[in-house]
Formats: sequence, structure tokens, C-alpha cells
Amino acid sequence: MPRFTADAEKSGDGRRHRARRSRPAGLNGFGRRFLVLAVAVAAALLVRVYVMHFAVVRGISMEPTLREGEWVLVNKIVYAIEEPRRGDVVILRNPSKFPDSPKLIVKRIVGEPGDTLEIRDGRLYVDGVRLIEPYTDADIEGEGMAPVRISGGHYFVMGDNRRLAASEDSRSFREVEKERIVGRAELVIWPIPGWRRL
Repeated sequence: MPRFTADAEKSGDGRRHRARRSRPAGLNGFGRRFLVLAVAVAAALLVRVYVMHFAVVRGISMEPTLREGEWVLVNKIVYAIEEPRRGDVVILRNPSKFPDSPKLIVKRIVGEPGDTLEIRDGRLYVDGVRLIEPYTDADIEGEGMAPVRISGGHYFVMGDNRRLAASEDSRSFREVEKERIVGRAELVIWPIPGWRRL
């Protein structure tokens, strides 16, 4: 509520002057703008750290689903509510030991805790049953893989581009713990003509 110095004041010649409005105590215009900006930046940082962020696809290991240079929106809070599931496209901290490997990679979950996975004749089998994978357009290149049982709290991930025999995925670094999963890729948001849900 505005404060005033007085209802009216008399000048030296006896005329009455209108009451003068005094400035409210507290932040001035610059201070208010700075506070609003600081709150907005803090909120944006909280959203990025705990809720969602954008990731740029590097490499071709997720073709044909994702192409190099596309931007994806990553849901970082979803796995606090539900468990990762087979078929999810996820961003994870790379467990690879190669020094020039990227810190974050995008892969698809193909095996859940308790599953037994096997690669035979270019195809992926889960608990002895061939996994139907409509998101890939090729058989798996390279050697097969003897049956591997996934530990509790761990997942088996692969790229959708099965023509890459040397893809950095669970065929090379094996199962990954849930704690390495940053979040689920939900949307391709750039370029705009390629906008789509994953």
C-alpha cells in the first residue's frame, strides 16, 4: 500500500500543496529485475538438473530411429516414478573405458533385470524367444553372443543401427546399472520438420 508524507502541506505563502508520494521501502526497480532474473535462472537450473534437458545426437548408432544432429527432449524424472522398460530409448552415462568416448550416449533398452539375452544368426533372443524389433531395419552384424542373464537393477542396451558390428553398447560393456541412466528420450524437437515422439 503506498505511503504518503502527509495529507497536505502548507508552503510559505499559505497555499496548500498536494500530498507527495514517498518511495516504498525495499527493492528499487533494478533490484526487482535482478531478483526476478535470479529466480528464473534458478528455476531453469532446477528443471535441467532434475526434470528434463535437451541432448544432441552424435554418431549413427541409433539410425534409423535417430539421426546425427537431431535434438531430443530427455525426461529425467520418469525413472523416479517407474522402472525402465524394454523398448525405451535412454540417455546414459557411458561406461566405456575408451578415453575419447563421449560422456553421454543414447541407446535402446533391450534387456531388463532377470532376462536372458542371446544373439544368434543376427537376431536377438530374450529368454529363448526372438525379440520383434520394428525400430531397426537390419540383422545384427558381427559375432553372436552366448546367453547372458541380466542382474537385478541392471539393463542391456543396444543401438538401433545393427549394421555397426563395433557399436559402443552392451555387447562391448555388458549390462549397465540403473544409476547410469540419466533419463528417457521422449521427443525429437529439432529440426522442426522432423518433430516426433519416440
